[in-house]
Parts: sequence; structure tokens; C-alpha cells
Amino acid sequence: MTWEQNIMQSDLVSDGYLSGKLLISAPSMGDSRFNRALIYICSHSDGGAMGLIVNQVIQDFPLSKMAEEIGVSWNDNFASINVLCGGPVESSRGFILHSADYQVKGSLAVNDDVVLSATIEVVEAITQGLGPKNFIVALGYTGWGEGQLEQEIKEDSWLCAAADNNLLWIEEPHLKWDMALKKLGVNPNVLVTQSGNV
Repeated sequence: MTWEQNIMQSDLVSDGYLSGKLLISAPSMGDSRFNRALIYICSHSDGGAMGLIVNQVIQDFPLSKMAEEIGVSWNDNFASINVLCGGPVESSRGFILHSADYQVKGSLAVNDDVVLSATIEVVEAITQGLGPKNFIVALGYTGWGEGQLEQEIKEDSWLCAAADNNLLWIEEPHLKWDMALKKLGVNPNVLVTQSGNV
């Protein structure tokens, strides 16, 4: 049985799809944009998949700078909050992955705990202290066409893990990839030095 078949038949998959799950880039990933990437899958269907990289910080671009650029007032509490690179698609478009305690019209409920929004209204609420308890602000997203993600999984480019809210919302994005691997029982140091199937 292939890795893809194992994933697709496991309890990680809901109705054959990976929405609400994490993808962990493997060393065999050939695209350097996804080196040590951890992606939260927001939507997955027969037509393709969409997710956000949740561990790659955009350097020198905190939430305060983003808020300023889109005309949203902010205070010093937001000067140190990172904006992440969600992926290479529509890299100037903002997305907010957040806890389900806050929703606006047009938000996508990924599951009972996590919501995806893409409106200035959410950024305004966050900067005013009225938004969701937990959130990730990202520019761009990662997308796959029909069958593309399944093929990449078959090629061992990705490992799949159940999403863990404690991992998803931690404030140190650079720790997430190692933590996700360790939750799978994989030593990141060993994985990096090996090639082929894990």
C-alpha cells in the first residue's frame, strides 16, 4: 500500500479529503518555496486544494505595517505580530486563519475550531482587540489543481498530520515544522539526512 493510500484510508481523511489537516514538507520536496513548510489545508475537493503556509514569516513586515498599508489604525501591541507568507498564489492578498470564536460574512468554516477569512474587517477587529482569540495573518496562499496534491503525496513530497490547535496557534512559527514531525514520531534530524520513503 502506498503512502497516499495509507493517508486516504486513514482517519486523517474526511470524505476522502484533507481539509483541516496539516501537510509537512518532506526533504524530497523539489520546490524550494516549500522547504520546511507546514501547510494548513483550508479546502480540499475533487477540483483541487487550497491551504496556507503557517510557519514562514515575511521578514520586516509585521501586522502593524500591513495595517498601515491597508488604512487600518493599530496600536503598539501589533508592532511585533508576524505576517506570514501563506504561499506563492495571489501573494499580495491577505488571509486570516483564525479560531471560530469570531466570524464575519464570507468566512469559510474549515471545521468547528478554525475559520478562514479574507476581509479588512477581520484585520480591523484584531487591531482593536475585538477579533478572534487565535489568528494567523498571511499574504498569499498555496493552491493545487485537480489531482495535483494527491500526486505530490504519492511522490512523497508531503507528510500528513492531524491539525493540533496548540501547534497551529503558537507564536513561534519557526518551531512548527519540527514540532509537527515530532508529533508524528519522526526525528527531524534523521528525516533531513535521509532520502526516499520515510
